[in-house]
Amino acid sequence: MNKLVFATNNQHKTEEIRASLIGKYEVLNLEAIGCDVDIPETGNTFAENATLKSTYVNENFKLDCFADDSGLEIEALNNEPGVYSARYSGSRDSLENMQLVLKKLEGNSNRKARFKTVISLLHNSEHHLFEGVIDGTIRTELSGAGGFGYDPIFQPDGYDITFAEMTMEVKNKISHRAIALKKMIDFLKGEK
Repeated sequence: MNKLVFATNNQHKTEEIRASLIGKYEVLNLEAIGCDVDIPETGNTFAENATLKSTYVNENFKLDCFADDSGLEIEALNNEPGVYSARYSGSRDSLENMQLVLKKLEGNSNRKARFKTVISLLHNSEHHLFEGVIDGTIRTELSGAGGFGYDPIFQPDGYDITFAEMTMEVKNKISHRAIALKKMIDFLKGEK
């Protein structure tokens, strides 16, 4: 069975992909291949950052690999925080990041936002990109205790609750990451 590396140390994410590709690929994560390097994300786009990670693993471990990068884009803030989503306030503190977003949006009626994920797949010496987007709005205050990152202020279109108020099961079915992963999995399953 062919090996496919997911450039992550998140065991839950790895198991999710492994279950989706059972019998087709042996899905490994960074820990499983002995990669303990914090691969720098110095790109200006989600695609660039995801590609930096997948390329690093492919070149250094000679294995097919995929990696993702994602973040929040807010229309009224010229698509900020974007690639800086995890450290928008200067730290990796989610509460500080959300407070900065809410402060910058004070008095602004345009609350349109979207979460975006891009997956970079290096497979059989070819590079493929898969994108997932979910549109929504930024609430004026935090709501919900689940999820992570900006989930307590992001309300996806078609719902009256935030990502942080959803069960993980529901969020994982509709999220930007789920959309991108489904595209990649469909692509891999469709191979001869």
